[in-house]
Amino acid sequence: MSSFILEIVTPERKVYEKEAEMVVAKGVAGEMGILANHIPLVTPLKIATVKAKRENGEELIAVHGGFMEVRKDRVVILAETAELPEEIDVQRALAAKERAENRLSAKQEDLDYRRAEIALQKALTRIKASGKSI
Repeated sequence: MSSFILEIVTPERKVYEKEAEMVVAKGVAGEMGILANHIPLVTPLKIATVKAKRENGEELIAVHGGFMEVRKDRVVILAETAELPEEIDVQRALAAKERAENRLSAKQEDLDYRRAEIALQKALTRIKASGKSI
């Protein structure tokens, strides 16, 4: 199978750069699978895991928003933040998940629901990328 370079970059650092045979990412229009020689495109990304399918298996990377640019021989993800599984503090993510769920269920008038939903989505993405079950 043909391959290409997957590069994930944040404002602080290059998080990931490896060869992949397929990339699965969640764009605002839905989940997309990208193979080598895909038509060029640019799309905004949701907070979700990005799956890099490689010759020797799959890798999940937690990506918290940003954009994906697809070129013939390269996919570049410019993310607000991104984390590899070994960088994720699972206990912290579980605590953040619980806090966000509690905020959302509290029905407070002054609660910023969008912010709480984003916090919950980030926590769930971190947990999924870490490989731990909820």
